[in-house]
Amino acid sequence: MPLDDLQRQDLLDSSAAEVRAAIRAGRWRGTTHDMARGYIQANLAILPEAHALDFMRFCHRNPKPCPLLDVTDTGNPEARQVAPGSDLRTDLARYCLYRDGRFVEELTDLRAHWRPDHVGFVMGCSLSFDTAMEAEGIPARSFRRGSRIPTFTSTIECVPAGPFRGPMVVSLKPIPPRWAEQVQAVTARYPGAHGGPVHVGDPAAIGVDPSRPDWTTACTIGDDEVPMFWGCGVTPQSVAMAAGIPEMITHCVGHMFITDLRLADLRRA
Repeated sequence: MPLDDLQRQDLLDSSAAEVRAAIRAGRWRGTTHDMARGYIQANLAILPEAHALDFMRFCHRNPKPCPLLDVTDTGNPEARQVAPGSDLRTDLARYCLYRDGRFVEELTDLRAHWRPDHVGFVMGCSLSFDTAMEAEGIPARSFRRGSRIPTFTSTIECVPAGPFRGPMVVSLKPIPPRWAEQVQAVTARYPGAHGGPVHVGDPAAIGVDPSRPDWTTACTIGDDEVPMFWGCGVTPQSVAMAAGIPEMITHCVGHMFITDLRLADLRRA
């Protein structure tokens, strides 16, 4: 049965494995914002092996939106390097299925769709930043705009690899000027979670209108705030549609895979 509000509160400070177990059992289908605090949340892309090498090249050439944390063996749904015992078919609350460049449907379980030639790619996510910033005395939760981070398709072109090409999707956080320099420095220490921002300042300079979201929600930027943009793990969904490959399965926005990695595991000295 679904979790009530009290049980959801318990998950905020649970381990990554406990949250994955709740999702696998169907007890949690919401977003993972704040879940398993201190653990690294991750984006997911699953492709047929025929396209996996080109996609791996794409990730290596575009580490800001696609920081690779793990790649599964062909046909094996376990992300054993970052979450031993996990199952990418069941351990995310919601998945998006794309075929021939088109969104087909949203799923809560991939067991009926998993193929022996599937390869899973686990990539870092900026949802992990809040804990890092608050550890540095930056009140990250005060910068939020609801439960979903505003994301937009920018005019920043990714470096192509095979059929994968197109603009970078970016996430937006409006930051008070007194924190801007420190936020840039802190996030740059975590390249495995998108690292530092890809743009600071005028959204129009990268083709973004904060009032017209492409992926999640609109965002109002106050007169006393600096718009800061990071590479976003929704980028693979965008390039999958542009490439028109036969199949790609991704996480749904905000419904992430929670790894056993801690922030310290990704921190750059």
